[in-house]
Amino acid sequence: MEGIEQEKDKVNKTKSYLMMLLALMLFIFAIDLLTVAMSHLNNEVAENILLATRNPFVSLFIGLLMTALIQSSSTVTASVVAVVASGNLSLEQAVPMVMGANIGTTLTSTLVSLSYIMNRKQYKRALSAGMLHDIFNIFTVVILLPLEIYLGFLSKISIQIAHLFVTDESYTGPIVYNKVFTRPITEWITSTIDIPFLTMILSIFLVFAAIKVLSTSVYKAFVLNSFQDINKLIFKNPFMAFLYGTFFTAAVQSSTVTTSLVVPLVANKKVSVKKSFPFIIGANIGTTITAAIAAIYKTEAAIALAIVHFLFNLIGALIFLPFPVVRNIPIQLALYMGSKSVKSKFLGFAYILLTFFIIPFLLIYFSND
Repeated sequence: MEGIEQEKDKVNKTKSYLMMLLALMLFIFAIDLLTVAMSHLNNEVAENILLATRNPFVSLFIGLLMTALIQSSSTVTASVVAVVASGNLSLEQAVPMVMGANIGTTLTSTLVSLSYIMNRKQYKRALSAGMLHDIFNIFTVVILLPLEIYLGFLSKISIQIAHLFVTDESYTGPIVYNKVFTRPITEWITSTIDIPFLTMILSIFLVFAAIKVLSTSVYKAFVLNSFQDINKLIFKNPFMAFLYGTFFTAAVQSSTVTTSLVVPLVANKKVSVKKSFPFIIGANIGTTITAAIAAIYKTEAAIALAIVHFLFNLIGALIFLPFPVVRNIPIQLALYMGSKSVKSKFLGFAYILLTFFIIPFLLIYFSND
């Protein structure tokens, strides 16, 4: 019987590896298709995109709302990288959108915590763990967004780093100078459909599908058993938890998957909220691998945006992880929010609706007016 089970495991892992490879190919193809489609949009559409994101706060909330709606910051950041590569969005306009995507992605872990609403004690712990991811990203945005708006802090540093990767100094325009191997197919599809907006929608759908297949296959092949086997080791000390959070999320390409694994552990008292925090910080850094892959063969601005995504999360980690006193601020706030939400169970739902949907939508709506 053991031999049969082992054989089944081997077959399943082989299937997962093949699915990973196919999903990665689909992802590269979809990003390239999106870049080509965006570069073919007419000037009016391009101007509308530029006008909508000229206000950094509107750009921030567009990123937040888009991510909350499709439940994938990887899709949003990868798509933004492609739009920047096409020349229809500047790096400075894209940076707040990526920050917003970082907040929007935390919705999933908060939604997972709502599944424990019938058990008062579990709900309190789960909601605290779910909100901890939100609070950390909101704090990081509050610190870094003003620095970016007034000093160009992240964009300037990332451009300097991007110079190291881009050696073609003569490059000036939005057309990608180093073509991806999928370019002949993407150009043929774009010219065949001949409706850039439709091609853009199709490519975003393909990006989303590729990330979902990729995250599922990697999760089954590498993360599921490993996470269960080394559960105690993962949370033994803060820096170990941070490294595992980074590694697992980079493998799965989805911080929502790995942070959602932590919520049930906290709910069932396997891990404390305090010990889960470094893992969540690591997951934030691990998720930046998607933008890095999307930036391959793209313009200097697209590579710079991928670096911005990494720097944003890295600086957030450097602010909170090394200092227990600073690290304790989001933890205490999350515990406080969790205890308050237990007293009125609708508070959790109100928090989700206001933070991820109502406030962003109203701010975008009134800003455009």
